[in-house]
This record gives sequence, structure tokens and C-alpha cells, in this order.
Amino acid sequence: MTDLTHLAVIAGVLLLAGLVKGVVGLGLPTVSLALLTPILGLPAAMAAMLLPSFLTNLQQALTGGGIPAMLRRFWPFLAAVALGTLATSGAVASVPTDLLVILLGASIALYAALGLLTPPWPQPGERERWLGPACGLITGLLTGMTGSFVIPSVPYLQSLALGRDRLVQMMGATFTVATLALALGLGGRGLIGGGAALGTLVGVIPAFLGMEIGRRLRGRLSEQAFRRALFTALLLLGIWMIGRELASVAA
Repeated sequence: MTDLTHLAVIAGVLLLAGLVKGVVGLGLPTVSLALLTPILGLPAAMAAMLLPSFLTNLQQALTGGGIPAMLRRFWPFLAAVALGTLATSGAVASVPTDLLVILLGASIALYAALGLLTPPWPQPGERERWLGPACGLITGLLTGMTGSFVIPSVPYLQSLALGRDRLVQMMGATFTVATLALALGLGGRGLIGGGAALGTLVGVIPAFLGMEIGRRLRGRLSEQAFRRALFTALLLLGIWMIGRELASVAA
């Protein structure tokens, strides 16, 4: 794949991922990783989504106000996300890539299955004091290894009955912290080269353009039907990623 084709693929995928995020409020890194990993490999896919994910999620986190109160409540959870991500962000250089791709595929498939089932999550109540940091740490550990930061952070945040606007804002804050920690971890280990830096820069404008298109489509689409189609596609893609890597290992 030529460098120009490489950049065009990144731009096209980030445009689609941004559209998904514009419609449903999340999914940019998940869609990006799911589509880019089979084409470019996991390390390049992780690097490509860093800056678009960080900037779009930062915007999402800062929309709506209430940041000080949110940070006072959730700083242990966010700190655990950051620490877990930093701890495992060198895995792409030390762990066999096929194992990490299987883990990524499993994470995407589980996320999609939970999105399709949408079970009534029990509220943690007083357990939030320890459950929040525990979920944050697990999320961070998986983020460092796979670049995906939706499990178990999204189900956990959904269980808190925050209300739609606060939930979207808190997911934006969580993903911002995870992306920043991942960038620091990969960069500190020399895993983001010049080509990767250019790739992640190229994806910024398409991601924001896709978000705007998605935002405009939101009122014209059935969000429930769109989410069902999205999660079904992600579930199948996650299963395919697992099967592809297992077949490769067995060959």
C-alpha cells in the first residue's frame, strides 16, 4: 500500500467513524480500529485514531458545563483509566500482535453485543467508590493493549443513570483521558513515528466533517435503527477479526 493510499484509507475511515459519532454520540475509535486494523495492522490503526479521537472527545467533554462537579465525582475513575493505559501501552511492541488483535476483536464483539441487548444495568450505589476505579483500571489496561476504551467503561457509566447529556459528556471525558494517556504511553516508548503522526493528523478534518454530517442526519434517521445496524455490523466484524487471527495462528 502506497503512502498516499494509506492516508486516503485513514481519511475515509475517520470520515465514516465521525459520522457514526455524530449520530449516536460515540463509536469513533471503535469503528476506526475495527476497520483500520485488518488493513493497516493494530499499531498503525491505534496511532491513526489518536488525534481525531482526542479532539472530538475533548469537544464532547467540554460541551454542557458542569466540569468541576464531574471531575470531583469521577477523578478516581479517570485516574485509574490513565494509569492502566500507561501501564500497558507498550504491549504492541512486546506482545504478539495476533493476540492483541484477538483481544481487540473480543472487546468490539462484547461491546456490540451489550449494545444490542441494552440490559437494565443495576446502579452501583455505594459500590461506586471502589467499582469506579476498578472499571477505570480494567478499561485502561485494555486501552493500552488494544486502543479500544469502551469496555467496561461504557456499561459502567450507563449504570449510573446520569441522564443522556451528562452520560455523553462523561464518555467524552473518559475517552479524552484514555486517548491522551495512550498517546503519552506510545510516544514515550517511541512507538509513534513520523508516518503515524502524519496519519493521525490527516484524520482530524474528516472526523469533524463526519461528525457534522452525522449531527445533521440525526434528526432524519431512527437512532434506534441506526444503533442496531451499527452494533450488528461491529459484532460481525469483531467475530471476523477473532476468526481471522485464530486461523492465522493455526496455519
